[in-house]
Amino acid sequence: MPPMNPLDPRDDGQHHADGPADDRPAEGTAEGTGEGTPAGAEDARDDERPLVRLAAAPGPRGVAVVTGGSAGLGRAIVRRLADEGWDVAVLARGRAGLAGAVEDVAARGRRALAVPTDVADHAAVDRAADEVETVLGPIGLWVNNAMTGVFGTFLEVEPEDYERATAVTYLGFVNGTRAALRRMVPRDEGVVVQVGSSLAYRGIPAQSAYCGAKHAMVGMTESVVAELLGQGSRVRVCMVHMPALNTPQFSWLKNLLPQHAQPVPPIYQPEVGAAAVAHVARHPRRSTWVGVSTVGTILGNRVAAPLLDRYLARTGISGQQVDLPPTDLGPNLYEPVGGDLGAHGEFDDRAATSSPQLWATQHRGVLAGAGAAVAGAGALALALARR
Repeated sequence: MPPMNPLDPRDDGQHHADGPADDRPAEGTAEGTGEGTPAGAEDARDDERPLVRLAAAPGPRGVAVVTGGSAGLGRAIVRRLADEGWDVAVLARGRAGLAGAVEDVAARGRRALAVPTDVADHAAVDRAADEVETVLGPIGLWVNNAMTGVFGTFLEVEPEDYERATAVTYLGFVNGTRAALRRMVPRDEGVVVQVGSSLAYRGIPAQSAYCGAKHAMVGMTESVVAELLGQGSRVRVCMVHMPALNTPQFSWLKNLLPQHAQPVPPIYQPEVGAAAVAHVARHPRRSTWVGVSTVGTILGNRVAAPLLDRYLARTGISGQQVDLPPTDLGPNLYEPVGGDLGAHGEFDDRAATSSPQLWATQHRGVLAGAGAAVAGAGALALALARR
């Protein structure tokens, strides 16, 4: 692994080996309540904080890349992976959030690198991957998470905005997957995790650009999975489909709706999704559904899509709005918003911190064994009763 570079102005040379082992942020941020540096409160230190920390020893799990890791679910994933022993590189646009993510990783005793990147630019993503491997070492895990979008009905959304949302949310995944596989396939090892959504299988009103991009991601990923299997590759490409999460996206996505946007309940904290991604990184599987609402949405659409059409026609748009004061963040569609916003959005009081369904999914072997034991005990009891 490359040593600390004393000539790199982004490396402060400080050691942070004894960071917290939970989902807490680096000291000095307010993420304990889901908030980072508020927009408009970004101070001079955001331009001075380093975008690389290399003083810690290389992480035991290797090097992970997280796109869109400066805020929201991506920020929670960055923290969770660092907690589990990964050195983490973050690809995103906003410098304040990138610097905050680097601090989070370093506070957990891991090496960190932030590379300002627009994932819609394939050449920029490839250059970023080169920088990650030069500074941190071979990439073993790549998490595609970056997204943007527009809340508004199909005909309300300007064509340029639609194209931009698609370029980030779909082509960003294409570009990240290509950059990862170009490096993993020759080594015949590595895992790519695509952060998907229940909306990758069921479109809803007012989010057609996002839903279309997530549907496209599934098709692309399935093609790539089949190709890798045909080549006998040991590289794994996995999908983790999320429920509604309490992230800042509902304050920074472009909103053409009359009221403030909200996630469709039930809402989960982003740490629930981050735990799912970290688990798949350790135990790769083709597709993971997070939350009972994701299971219900995907299965319900398989068996009763016309009924869901009519239900969403009545409730889909109103259910995505809430009576909250408007924010002054501005849309992040073309430029990043200011400040370090952390992982959480405005719905902490309504968000679940765990998912029994996800626990059951991750412990299927234990549950199957317990079920077999119960069935065996029942059969034995029945046999004894018949003697």
